[in-house]
Amino acid sequence: MTDESINSYDSPEDECFEDLLLAYEQKGSVDVQVGDWVEAKVVSIGRESIFVDIGTVMDGVVEKDELLDEKGQVSCKIGDKLELYVASVSDGEVRLSRALSGTGGLKAMRDAFENQFPVEGRVVGKCKGGYEVNLMHRRAFCPGSQMDLRYAEDEEQYVGKTYRFILTRFEEGGRNIVVSRRRLLERELEKAREEFFANLKEGDVLDGRVTRLAQFGAFVEIFPGVEGMVHISELSWSRVSSPEDVLKVSDRIKVKVLSVELGEATGKPRISLSIKGSGEDPWDSVDNKYQVGQIVKGKVTRCLSFGAFVELEPGVEGLVHISEMSYTRRVLKPENIVSQGEIVKVIIKEVDHENRRISLSLKDLEGDPWADILEQYKEGQTVQGRLERKEQYG
Repeated sequence: MTDESINSYDSPEDECFEDLLLAYEQKGSVDVQVGDWVEAKVVSIGRESIFVDIGTVMDGVVEKDELLDEKGQVSCKIGDKLELYVASVSDGEVRLSRALSGTGGLKAMRDAFENQFPVEGRVVGKCKGGYEVNLMHRRAFCPGSQMDLRYAEDEEQYVGKTYRFILTRFEEGGRNIVVSRRRLLERELEKAREEFFANLKEGDVLDGRVTRLAQFGAFVEIFPGVEGMVHISELSWSRVSSPEDVLKVSDRIKVKVLSVELGEATGKPRISLSIKGSGEDPWDSVDNKYQVGQIVKGKVTRCLSFGAFVELEPGVEGLVHISEMSYTRRVLKPENIVSQGEIVKVIIKEVDHENRRISLSLKDLEGDPWADILEQYKEGQTVQGRLERKEQYG
């Protein structure tokens, strides 16, 4: 048998085995310790456990319940990378967790304090100034202001529940332990904000909550801790004189992102929003709704020296020029005929979609009194009349 024939027996299976052997040799021994933070890659999802690759000879195992979302569904998939903590190490496996729990020992707690990674604890009761927390079979104190991001009216709602905490004080050999849930929530929220800003772009339509009203507009929270501003001109398609006319604090609304810029003074993102932009532009359907000669109702919104503006629908206004107000009366100012807020009938004279202008008329509804003058009056006929004005001649 020649060397060539011997080499011909090298198979893909042999190469795969060599690759696996090389990968095995590249993995280190199990040198992780309880409390270590590790990056884990999901390799398998079982009925009760999820198996991950942590770069050691043995794969890590995490309880499936720890990685369920609010709907009870697994929040990760094969190939995802997770940040986990070593809960225990045995000859057969490395148990991982999103937070330290169980007994752990003082060293594990000291490591958690020094490295600022979470420890799981159960709130056992309310006490003066805060809460008593059972933390790895040790008593800890959580100040009331550190239990959540916002003040809770029902302070008892946390009692009996298990949360993750950050150790802010670890003294006297573990006899004086102070923890904060808020600090962990803020850390997680900041990471979520970074992801939010990374994906935020102009044109996005988002759900928001009105947090403040000002003379120039409204501030809207579009993500926890992230606010944008809606200028008064972007509150509605209708003309708005004050934000309080259309909004109130805590209103839930939809907004469109107009721009995202960094503030020169603060260096933080400045987000411009629009409420009216989140819906359809009413002018897009004007040609289908309004035609020349059509009689419509509208609300007088403004009276100026040259005429009155009439709102046909939110965002669509037309102008009744002062010359289109009456055939029978001499109109010196629009207020002689109409008043702001009055509902009037008008006839459409012209629709200019490109320039967003609609010309309206009041007098055309009266009819031109000169139209049938020859039929009503004959030469020599005696009629009664009313003196409208007296001219003075020199």
